[in-house]
Amino acid sequence: MKISPLLSSLVASALLGHFFTALGAEVAAPTIQPNAQGLLNATSATPGAIIRYNLDGRPPTKDDGVWLAPVDLPPGYKLAARTFIQGTTNQSAVTTSITSSSGASPRKLSTLVPVTQNRDWRTYDWAERHAACVALMKERKPEIVMLGDSILHFWGGEPVSGRRTGTNEWNRLFAGRRVVNLGYGWDRTENVLWRLTHGEFDDVSPEVVVVMIGTNNMGLNTPDEIAAGIEAICAEIHRRSRRTRILLLGIFPRGAKPDATRAKVSEVNERIAKLDGKAGITYLDIGGKFLEPDGSISKEVMSDFLHPSAKGYATWAEAMEPTLKKLLNP
Repeated sequence: MKISPLLSSLVASALLGHFFTALGAEVAAPTIQPNAQGLLNATSATPGAIIRYNLDGRPPTKDDGVWLAPVDLPPGYKLAARTFIQGTTNQSAVTTSITSSSGASPRKLSTLVPVTQNRDWRTYDWAERHAACVALMKERKPEIVMLGDSILHFWGGEPVSGRRTGTNEWNRLFAGRRVVNLGYGWDRTENVLWRLTHGEFDDVSPEVVVVMIGTNNMGLNTPDEIAAGIEAICAEIHRRSRRTRILLLGIFPRGAKPDATRAKVSEVNERIAKLDGKAGITYLDIGGKFLEPDGSISKEVMSDFLHPSAKGYATWAEAMEPTLKKLLNP
């Protein structure tokens, strides 16, 4: 079995971590310094260590994102970083915190601040998937990119990691096409922005990018903030590839029956619908296809009332296919 360089590195880090833990070595807190561009670099004196961080200022846990690249700390945010030993419970006793002065600049919306994540580490490693996606995008030079969260990720395609629910329908819909699935479990708009600006969209120019993102921001952000994050993602795609057409999907309804979260989803969709026709964006809301006449969602369509079942993905494909074909053959 072929092991990726990143996975080999993580395995080596884990072994080194166990070795130094056995010796009773103290886990060193990160050292954070600005580089020539004003971005922050982090290092640790502990061999084999992994640094995790957040911009909330709270003590980082293993559920926070891995420090993979220099961090841009916007005004009004507080960075917290901590060293962890892979495969153990050991972590540095000191959290390094840096606060960026807000000055006269308004605080940037959190949905617009690129960050990594690791919230779905129990299912697959976010950093490992990112490395696989970067490599596949360079190799495949896709015609179609599916970009978003687990709702998209679980459909099928490559890179393969985690759950795949609608593989047969995926293969039918995209037969003969070069496609990459850039869906990640638990991703929010800020995580997608980080991915787009850290290798997943370098030197590529797909015909169409299908964007489905925002449901994981529902519990944290306002409709305006979520819509702003989605718009920023579309703008970043367009900035990197002017010729690429964007099929922006309305966020799907969630929950067994209509409730406050459903209403919030509708508010976001009303806002992003206004992007239709701008900067290569075509907006399409197919959420109603998943609903029963009384507004409920059947388990046959979404087993957990969030992620489509195989039947749900077939419904999605049927509803999206005509518009996708038009965008592929303008």
